[in-house]
Amino acid sequence: MTTVRWGILSTARHFEKVMLPAFRQARDTELAAVASRDGARATLFARQHHIPTAHASYEALLDDPTIDAVYIPLPNNLHKEWAIKAAQAGKHVLCEKPIALDAAEAEEMVAAFDQAGRVLAETFQWRHHPQAYAVRELIEDGTIGDVRLIDAGFSFLIAREDDIRLDPALGGGSLYDVGCYPVSLARFMLQAEPLTVTAQAHWTARGVDDRMVATLEFPNGVLALINCGFSLPLRRYYEVVGPVGSLYVNRAYNPVGDRASEIVRYGDDRMMIETVRLDPANSYTLMIEDFNRAATGEAAPRFAAEDAVKNMRVIDALYRSAREGGTVEVAR
Repeated sequence: MTTVRWGILSTARHFEKVMLPAFRQARDTELAAVASRDGARATLFARQHHIPTAHASYEALLDDPTIDAVYIPLPNNLHKEWAIKAAQAGKHVLCEKPIALDAAEAEEMVAAFDQAGRVLAETFQWRHHPQAYAVRELIEDGTIGDVRLIDAGFSFLIAREDDIRLDPALGGGSLYDVGCYPVSLARFMLQAEPLTVTAQAHWTARGVDDRMVATLEFPNGVLALINCGFSLPLRRYYEVVGPVGSLYVNRAYNPVGDRASEIVRYGDDRMMIETVRLDPANSYTLMIEDFNRAATGEAAPRFAAEDAVKNMRVIDALYRSAREGGTVEVAR
């Protein structure tokens, strides 16, 4: 397969700590350039991480003819702008979640990439881990009966008041940052879209949700209970429940590549039946490799960009319910 030459739009800490090692491990991948609005910072970052080219602006990186694909870890409010600019520059884009601030923005992005003939994907890397497919196979095999309930949560504590995830101007909010994971998880496991949602949130003085709980109603009466927050301890779990048992995953959304993953199966009396252990795998690397295959035309992406639009439609409905009250239908 042809090597994909990547440019990184920002020197974000998440890229340095999590994504950079995954890019290094991914097959047919070259980290070719990094950009920052601070040229000196880009140069230092490139030197420290052995990236050949540093650009002193995002525009310069997009104008670089040697770059095939761009990873965007910018603040949420900048995703649409720079993804569309990348498409217009002929680049494929892997964009951090949430892909946009609402479904309308996501639709604009998908249209721009369709017009440019380029690939756009959202970074829900957990969906590329064997753990996710093992759970879905257990569901499809009927080990817990027909699914009736999903309980899923993702939270961690933010102690710094100046954290960008608490800034409404930058697209801050716990639903955007971590709640989007259980939303996508429920949709993935049920292979369906919710019909209606209800939500309640706790809002900071600046108007950002730092805690939210919600119910998603799916076809056939299946319910998903999701929760997220920045004012709660670290929790990243889900449980899929049927009439004869349940499947529980503790490290759900960022299974690490240096330890085995575990799926615990319970019976209808809440007694543990078995623990399914899976070999370690780096879900970030698997996501990048899937993207590379799509960018080079070797295979269709495992998750089309339209999936990101559908996830944003649910998030839109959740925010509307949390702000206005009541049950909200999810747009189609």
